[in-house]
Amino acid sequence: MKSRYPAVPPWLPDEARDELSDWRRWAARTVIMVFAVLAGLGVIALTWLSELALTTFRTLHATWPWLPLLWTPTLTAGIVWLSRRFAPGAAGSGIPQVLAAQDPAVPAAARGLYVSLRLALAKVLLTAGGLLAGLSIGREGPSVQVAAGIMHHARRWLPQRSAFNERGLLVAGGAAGIAAAFNTPLGGVMFAIEQLSRRAEDRASGLLIAAIVLAGLLAVSIHGSGAYFGRIDASPLSTAAWGAGLLIALSCGVLGGLFARLLIRSMQGGPDRFSQWRARYPVRFAAGCGLVVAVIGLLTHGATFGSGYAPTRALLEGQEASHGLHALLRLIVTWLSAWSGVPGGIFAPCLAIGAGIGHDVATWTQQPHPTLIALGMAGFLAAATQNPFTAFIIVMEMVEGHAMVLSLMGCAMLSSGVSRLISPPLYVALAELQLARLPAPPASAPSPSPPPPR
Repeated sequence: MKSRYPAVPPWLPDEARDELSDWRRWAARTVIMVFAVLAGLGVIALTWLSELALTTFRTLHATWPWLPLLWTPTLTAGIVWLSRRFAPGAAGSGIPQVLAAQDPAVPAAARGLYVSLRLALAKVLLTAGGLLAGLSIGREGPSVQVAAGIMHHARRWLPQRSAFNERGLLVAGGAAGIAAAFNTPLGGVMFAIEQLSRRAEDRASGLLIAAIVLAGLLAVSIHGSGAYFGRIDASPLSTAAWGAGLLIALSCGVLGGLFARLLIRSMQGGPDRFSQWRARYPVRFAAGCGLVVAVIGLLTHGATFGSGYAPTRALLEGQEASHGLHALLRLIVTWLSAWSGVPGGIFAPCLAIGAGIGHDVATWTQQPHPTLIALGMAGFLAAATQNPFTAFIIVMEMVEGHAMVLSLMGCAMLSSGVSRLISPPLYVALAELQLARLPAPPASAPSPSPPPPR
């Protein structure tokens, strides 16, 4: 009897011969793994450039304290002009673009409006420019678009009739971006399941999950295995602190829901004077947003400049006290930074806002600070994004707070539930705005009129 696997040794088990018989399967796996490494390297490049930009801004601000009044609005206006002129798909967070690219209404030829190697490069440079301006933006949302653009390019190298479709590549790339940005491979997998993927087959693909983990491990190998915010001395909430934890969850839910609703309404535009100004003069509007961000930053002695990583870590380590308005002012500058139209995300600023809320409640109730600060981080991020599982896993991995996993989970779920009563899902709503950028289908030619009767 003729073997079904003539090129495979007959002594191997049938399962092994079936696995080794199709070279296309192994070629596809190799391509996926190679591009997962490239996606991780792209996010690492964004991380390095962003940190360099933040360091440069802090040096400039320390040398010339009043420079942001000129520097921030000018650079913000320049970034918006460049993005609108050369890479309009790079504006904003990047997560809505990846969601829009997966929409069935988007033809394959139009996905380049949302993800591509060109947009990935523009996103890296322009996001770093926004941080150089001192804006309150994060690099985590942009990391999703950068990694998704790189992974999406893998489709050109996959064998024909490959089992991996473009949507699966976008899911894997976007989640790999989160995993590499935060050094949280498990958080990247959860982000793929909770936010990016709407198809069960994409969630169940072991190879795509392996690509996500590989990108995260690559970041860990380069940046080190330490947690994003270091290890904190946090423990599960005691019975006496339950009231403080509940207050944090409710406060984060309300403020996070209002923040998400404010972002959605701002991006949608309306008949108000500021929306009309933004629509008619986007570059001037961006300069105005940058000026307000600079003024608030100077009034807070620089505490609201940048992504918020340094103040958040200082709060967790007990090295800095947050005044009562820090969280509110950080929320305002984050909203203005996003509304200006620059490329940049909200993950890191949301963590900073939540840390401020947790610190204020901890001070008021005289409860352990690190634990409640971590709860605030998970709660506000969950409320703003309405992705509670992603939020609590990311925070747990960032602070090595495995001992308080149930507390983080409960806070994130409650905050997200409250937020859903106030605002629709942020990224879904922004993705719908991205779909409006699709070119209108060509009008069908009118049918010829019948000849007049004789």
